[in-house]
Amino acid sequence: MSIPIAVQLYSVRNECAADFMGALGEVAEMGYAGVEFAGTHGFTAAQIAARLKELGLKAEGAHVGIAEFEPEKLQATLDFYGEIECPWLIIPWMPEEMRNSPEACAETAKKLTELSATLIAKGFKTGFHAHDGDMKPLAGGKSAWDLLAEGTPKEFMMQYDTANGMHGGADPVQPILDHPGRSQSLHLKEYHAENGFKNLRGIGEGSIPWAKVFEAAESVGGTEWYVVEHESDSDITAMQSIDLCLKNLRAMGK
Repeated sequence: MSIPIAVQLYSVRNECAADFMGALGEVAEMGYAGVEFAGTHGFTAAQIAARLKELGLKAEGAHVGIAEFEPEKLQATLDFYGEIECPWLIIPWMPEEMRNSPEACAETAKKLTELSATLIAKGFKTGFHAHDGDMKPLAGGKSAWDLLAEGTPKEFMMQYDTANGMHGGADPVQPILDHPGRSQSLHLKEYHAENGFKNLRGIGEGSIPWAKVFEAAESVGGTEWYVVEHESDSDITAMQSIDLCLKNLRAMGK
């Protein structure tokens, strides 16, 4: 099964801030099929759309702050990402009070369900990205991740992140299996069981059991895109790290 690979541009955020269009060119030259946005650095949708077309890159998705979905901002948000043909608008983070108890999660899940229906009607999909705190058990024993997944429809993406999950105490694979079909976009990030995020050059140098991740994603995960994310400081640059990540994934047959 061939799943395209994108890169979350937060991985090279400093390079994007310095020269966004140049950074997109470097990513394309590496061989990535797409990008996931984490900000657009002041460029217009038309400028970004033209650059993506020039480079042959697809807009896999974007991390979009939850405030950008408020009624007074929603249409502008959809207009912008619609112009760059970016179908997945994923919430990267939510305030603690929205997910720090079963009751809060239930209320948040209702809002996310409504948002999901609104976006689907307009040709988009949304979801939520995993961080370590989302994996920790709340009162009653279930995590915010599980409660939000249970309270939202299957169309609402639960964008798991292998390293963030493991950092939060979860098995790096099990959350994919626990919520079949919800990992339409899956973040591939390396993590070391002993050293965490420290001194990792790229995917393949830590403790994530990648073969099991791919098996889960491609059997029950419903994964349509793999998204590389890399945040570790090492002796190579961020650009060199995401290049190495892709090369290592290719060596694994991806």
